[in-house]
Amino acid sequence: MSFYNHKEIEPKWQGYWAEHHTFKTGTDASKPKFYALDMFPYPSGAGLHVGHPEGYTATDILSRYKRAQGYNVLHPMGWDAFGLPAEQYAMDTGNDPAEFTAENIANFKRQINALGFSYDWDREVNTTDPNYYKWTQWIFTKLYEKDWPMKRKCQ
Repeated sequence: MSFYNHKEIEPKWQGYWAEHHTFKTGTDASKPKFYALDMFPYPSGAGLHVGHPEGYTATDILSRYKRAQGYNVLHPMGWDAFGLPAEQYAMDTGNDPAEFTAENIANFKRQINALGFSYDWDREVNTTDPNYYKWTQWIFTKLYEKDWPMKRKCQ
């Protein structure tokens, strides 16, 4: 009786998917489009917890289903790395926030890949990347110039 050798089979296919960009978003304009966005994790801890794959599994199944139906599927992953959770974790552990966040992102990505999710890593988003946050700063400046941001008491 044969058995499923996960230590051999899973790395083989995960390597194939990465090498061939199997889950890269297609650009054929004649195909229908599908977009699935998961909440980006805060890379502020030692790694994933059980809630991460629980939440990501449904969108992964749906993304794979849509690809099988011929859709161009955009299913990106990224990191919500700015803010208090990352800063607090770095301070609690005595690490530099930028270095520690980069290490945590690498660990989270390794864990997500080990789970075999079908993300388009060519579309990875990192909120601490200057090429990302320059646009959030730009749009806020445009809103500020129009006097749209407001500070009010909650009602």
